[in-house]
Amino acid sequence: MSNSEKKKSRISTKMLVTLAMLLALEIVLSRFLSIQTPITRIGFGFVPLVLAGILFGPVPAAIVAVLADLLGALLFPTGPYYPPLTITSLLVGLTYGFFLYKVSFDKKTASDWVRIVLCAVVRQGVWALLLQSYWLSLLYGITYKQCLATRVPQVLILCAVEIVFIPVLVKVADMLKKAVNY
Repeated sequence: MSNSEKKKSRISTKMLVTLAMLLALEIVLSRFLSIQTPITRIGFGFVPLVLAGILFGPVPAAIVAVLADLLGALLFPTGPYYPPLTITSLLVGLTYGFFLYKVSFDKKTASDWVRIVLCAVVRQGVWALLLQSYWLSLLYGITYKQCLATRVPQVLILCAVEIVFIPVLVKVADMLKKAVNY
């Protein structure tokens, strides 16, 4: 094996282990350390997905999001499993990876801030408010408008929380990259 193949193999192992830890952390934060009602969940389950997106990109972040949704629903159900909600999880992981992959505050550019704000707005405004509310209205037999009305405060709060926390997570990811040599 050449040096580049060894390095690639080692990085893949690091990546797999890191993603597995982020997956476990996402399940714990979402299922056990969040405030949860049938149509609302407020917590920090986004943190591992953001880190996966920053470190590894859209596809690995989406895989972590989907596996966390599936394993969390299987091992620690909080309601009926509804496959369309897994689609939303997939889109959330893709969004974090698309907007945040390789964001770094070493240079502190305005475009990085724009990407962070757009990421939070798309994640919370489009996926959580519009799409997830639609799925939940179908699941629980309530009108879409009723579901939207109850979820707007949650989405506004979590959007602001993500805009504040994502830059901190970018710095954490930068430190991880340096420490683990990604």
